[in-house]
Amino acid sequence: MENTEHTNRTTRTLGRSGIEVSALGFGCWAIGGEWATSDGQPLGWGKVDDEESVRAVRRALDLGVTFFDTADAYGTGHSERVLARALGKRRADVVVATKWGNVVDEERRIALGSDDSPAYARRALTASLRRLDTDYIDLYQLHISDADPERAAQLRDTCEEFVREGLIRAYAWSTDDPERAAVFAAGEHCAAVQHRLNILQDAPELLALCEESDLASINRSPLAMGLLTGKHAAGRALESGDIRNTPPVWLPGFTESAGADQERLARVDALRDILTSNGRTLAQGALAWLWARSPRTVPIPGFRSVAQAEENAGAIAEGPLTAEQLTEVDRVLGR
Repeated sequence: MENTEHTNRTTRTLGRSGIEVSALGFGCWAIGGEWATSDGQPLGWGKVDDEESVRAVRRALDLGVTFFDTADAYGTGHSERVLARALGKRRADVVVATKWGNVVDEERRIALGSDDSPAYARRALTASLRRLDTDYIDLYQLHISDADPERAAQLRDTCEEFVREGLIRAYAWSTDDPERAAVFAAGEHCAAVQHRLNILQDAPELLALCEESDLASINRSPLAMGLLTGKHAAGRALESGDIRNTPPVWLPGFTESAGADQERLARVDALRDILTSNGRTLAQGALAWLWARSPRTVPIPGFRSVAQAEENAGAIAEGPLTAEQLTEVDRVLGR
């Protein structure tokens, strides 16, 4: 594993794009509020207070966070609208990433499926630009993780067209498949891969691809959907509109109507002393592990409150874990 004590603690560059961001980004899935599949499966994180979301984004800005990651599907467009409102005249001070590929009904707040056509990519981009109240997207990301690689190559070329037109600055694919990510990596203006990475779920192949292709590693689920915050208990159900209360197959660590998985919580507890070193909170320690894991990582923890924004941003000051702590984490986890 590569330790990053020699690198800048506060900033990262999005791969070969030259776009500089804060070492910590903020994921805007949760602030989209409630939405669901057509058959009622929750896809959001429960109810949300838009005024608190706006305050949280602005507080993050004040604390040095300059990278915000959203998607057109989050809250069926609501997350993009809230983010735009919160940024206001400070849009030029930040780097905004959004995603496309999932089709939604904004009025009914439901997901309708996906569309991997180049024509839809352009329609989706136009709609995101409108909701985000901006004339460009800094990082545009394909949100269909298992898209056909041949079709993805067409979408990569479509993104190159968007760059030439000045509509986006760079692009990426949100996928956990290294072979698929490599398809986008072949594009001149590909800047990153967004993928799942946290202390419980490592991704060595994707990190290797990022190193080989000079891409940033944008870390989805850096706190394991909340398991690494220390604020969940086994057997305690979440609210009905929270995706973790009726988790789909791709969301491990939670049991339907029974909260966090006891086995995973035990693993988190075994790491507690390491992660809370130097006065860090558990969540801050989990973010510190990501920075130590690779100098290319940009974790994007979610948030719904000013308190969460302050806790997450507070991790920046302490920087990454040490090489010795990385080794100890592996020993505890048996890997």
